[in-house]
Amino acid sequence: MKLLYDKETYSIIGAAMAVHQELGHGFLENVYQEALENEFIIRKIPYKREYPIIIYYKNKSLNR
Repeated sequence: MKLLYDKETYSIIGAAMAVHQELGHGFLENVYQEALENEFIIRKIPYKREYPIIIYYKNKSLNR
C-alpha cells in the first residue's frame, strides 16, 4: 500500500535518525529541536518551528 506522503515521511525520519546518530541520547529537547532544524535546512525539508496550535482539555483551551 502506497501512502500519500511516503517520500516526505521517509525524509523526516531520515533527518531524525541522522540527529540521533550524531548526538545520541541524554540532551534536553531544545538541543534536539535545534539540531533537527539544522538537519531540515541541510536536507531542504520545509518546516515551521513551534507552529502555534490551540489545544483543548475538557472543552477549555490550555494556556501555552
